[in-house]
Amino acid sequence: MKRYLATAIVIAVSVQAALAQSSTNSPYSQYGLGILSDQSSGFSRGMNGLSLGFHEHNQVNYLNPASYSSLDSLSFIFDAGVSGQVTNFKEGGNRLNANSSSFEYVMAGFRALRHVGVSFGVLPYTNIGYSYSSSQRVGGSGTTVATNTYSGTGGLHQIYLGVGWEPLRGLAVGVNGSYIYGEYTRTVANSYSDSYANTLTKRYTADVRNFKIDFGAQYTARLTKKDELTLGVTYGLGRKIGGDPKLEIISTNAQTKVADTATFNGSNGGKLQLEIPRTLGVGLMLNHDNSLKLGVDYTLQKWGSVEMPVYQASDAGQKVTYSMRPGYYSDRHKLTVGADFCPQGQSRRLMRRVHYRAGVAYATPYYYINGQDGPKELSASLGFGIPIINGYNNRSQLNVGVQWVRQSARNYITENSFRLNIGITFNERWFAKWKVE
Repeated sequence: MKRYLATAIVIAVSVQAALAQSSTNSPYSQYGLGILSDQSSGFSRGMNGLSLGFHEHNQVNYLNPASYSSLDSLSFIFDAGVSGQVTNFKEGGNRLNANSSSFEYVMAGFRALRHVGVSFGVLPYTNIGYSYSSSQRVGGSGTTVATNTYSGTGGLHQIYLGVGWEPLRGLAVGVNGSYIYGEYTRTVANSYSDSYANTLTKRYTADVRNFKIDFGAQYTARLTKKDELTLGVTYGLGRKIGGDPKLEIISTNAQTKVADTATFNGSNGGKLQLEIPRTLGVGLMLNHDNSLKLGVDYTLQKWGSVEMPVYQASDAGQKVTYSMRPGYYSDRHKLTVGADFCPQGQSRRLMRRVHYRAGVAYATPYYYINGQDGPKELSASLGFGIPIINGYNNRSQLNVGVQWVRQSARNYITENSFRLNIGITFNERWFAKWKVE
């Protein structure tokens, strides 16, 4: 009971840490709901997020809840991860480097009943974090400088509880129920060097408190004595998540500093609602002698059917609307290929028990920028799973991964990020019945 309580306290502290910081400084996070998190745990990050066909007995695989049914019956697994990254931004001949670090996730899992596994935890859903400005000279004299300043913070997070069940040998099903929460603030401020001109600020906000449900299934077929093939599928229900998005237009008098604010949050008394898309995932994993695992995942997110809150003003500037409109999102496709190699998992030699991992992925954008496609994403990773061995535990693991991510869109910024992911999986033998002779 004390250990359960300690675990709950650690998770609660981690939730606060997740709320207090953002793991991105990308200008692309100003679009849509922000930068989408890959939501993978430590062992799969070394394979660039590959996971839909994996069902490990000593690792928590959130991305397919059917995998929980494979968790070790004698263990309680606790997994936490952090990351740090360096990003290079390039636009034309200009370059800039930026650093960031963040809490990534915390998860736990255990076998509740025969063929039934349970998992719970907290992890990010989207991240928003950017700040930049642009200036130009205006007016006939060319002495007045207009500056537009763009900034944003926040993002969405989720707390989940999931169950996986294996009703038939080789067939497992599962479900994750998540409470999704978070808020964001995006600001565009227009100011002038002329002290007589007013400052105009547009502030976009939303505060989400809602639920979502994701399903998963896995089927494993024995091919030979040493080979088996697992098919994994997932389906996430798309739904409106509220958030009550608002737009405030604030005009500040440059001389008196008096501000006049107009608020827009829907018409005819109805509130606007943010939405998340339906998601379909399919993955294959080939397991050879439990030492070499090769996999491929494909994920489709149906953002194209989701509406976005949009600000529109008439040419004369007399009529302003802020309403949900289609056509600002596009369906997102992601393909991931990866591998995990462990020479001999039961060897007494440390290096033969290390997991060597690698993966590559390609993803299309889920939003448009001024009518054209947003940034495409290309990424690659290398990782290691290193056993932690001491006097009382030889089942825990340190997962270390390095990842390169490139985001690029025609006529816009190109980002190259180099990320270090570190996760520690504590595998405690809680449920064994000790015999005293």
